[in-house]
Amino acid sequence: MGTSSLFVLLAVVSLWCFTARTAFSQPNRQVPCLFIFGDSLVDNGNNNGILTLARANYMPYGIDFPQGATGRFTNGRTFVDILAQLLGFPNYIPPYARARGRELLQGANYASGASGIRDETGNNLGDHMSMNQQVDSFGMTVQQLRRYFRGDVNALGTYLRKCIFYSGLGSNDYLNNYFMRDYYSTSSQYTSQAYAASLIQDYSRQLTALYNLGARKVIVTGVGQIGCIPYQLARYNGSGSRCNEEINSAIVLFNTALKRLVDRFNKGQLPGAKFVYLDSFQSSQDLVQNARAYGFEVVDKGCCGVGRNNGQITCLPLQTPCDDRRKYLFWDAFHPTEVANILLAKKAYSSKSKSYAYPINIQQLVML
Repeated sequence: MGTSSLFVLLAVVSLWCFTARTAFSQPNRQVPCLFIFGDSLVDNGNNNGILTLARANYMPYGIDFPQGATGRFTNGRTFVDILAQLLGFPNYIPPYARARGRELLQGANYASGASGIRDETGNNLGDHMSMNQQVDSFGMTVQQLRRYFRGDVNALGTYLRKCIFYSGLGSNDYLNNYFMRDYYSTSSQYTSQAYAASLIQDYSRQLTALYNLGARKVIVTGVGQIGCIPYQLARYNGSGSRCNEEINSAIVLFNTALKRLVDRFNKGQLPGAKFVYLDSFQSSQDLVQNARAYGFEVVDKGCCGVGRNNGQITCLPLQTPCDDRRKYLFWDAFHPTEVANILLAKKAYSSKSKSYAYPINIQQLVML
């Protein structure tokens, strides 16, 4: 081998070692990567470039976020932004629509506003990436990542087993499908029990697909108390104060089945996997019932919106929001404020109560 050839070989080896070292050894990171799947609660810009009404890349969305209106459906950080910080990531996980190259080694966010477990969910609002599409996108990411492990599938598998996977779906399957009876026929095709079972069957297949692609440490979130969001309060009997308990009851059926699915996965259905269930219904209910203790003064109205409870029409471009976002539980008709997201993420991360995270919390999941 000539001197020049040896020099080139050494340079290539050094470059690969640097890539591996920076990917594997970030001293503040508790895990090497975080992959996110979901809807507008955690979307951070994937819907910006598609034809949809489910977009948030305009002010005052992002009014309290350092980069402004990035496509996050809140005034500041989302739940997963805060989770990434708790996990020690130096930067926010990028949206898949913009993630490129080595950036994918730290993870990607595939979430898409209006999306659901079912493909047709959210079609009333326009284009979106359903959970099936998000899983397919992650499959393409796995193919891209192989180059950084010189095609070594086992090495990539070892890397992914250390990562955290977050999945939060289901809200739109009720709000923008089952209970939107003028647009969808699912409520006439399924009882609420049968619909929950159908969703869980589909979701089980999607989560198993993630497992087959390398996911082992997986967080799944239940659906929150969406019968009590400003949008529902504004619509239900015109009272502006009564929750829609029909929706809440249907959500409980889904959440109960999802928790049972987590138990099945953990008890050997997916060998080597560890799933954590976050009880978003319980945690969102807790924020309302103990609002004063958390510093909230308004729990039934959006900080930004139009109509009764600021919930009949969502936050409009350049609309002036409430002055003190810290006192509001909801940012708009559907989504929590940054302060609420901080509280929810911290509880999910470190709470010892199984009412928030089951069977263990995220911090314990990281250490497995």
